[in-house]
Amino acid sequence: MTATATLSSKFQISIPKAVRETQHWQAGQKFVFIPKSKGVLLMPAPRSEQLAGIAKGACTDGYRDRKDHY
Repeated sequence: MTATATLSSKFQISIPKAVRETQHWQAGQKFVFIPKSKGVLLMPAPRSEQLAGIAKGACTDGYRDRKDHY
């Protein structure tokens, strides 16, 4: 799918309907912008409940606490 949009004078872009429908994006949904080379990656921001348990079982060896720096 190829879709284009134009940046407005207020620096806003409307996401084409085909993209919104394919991705199941809704009005009011929050997004993050991740710089990538000469462009940007647009991703839905995860909700806090989606992040619960994400680090379960992570290795904490070598972890630096805030007290570890000057």
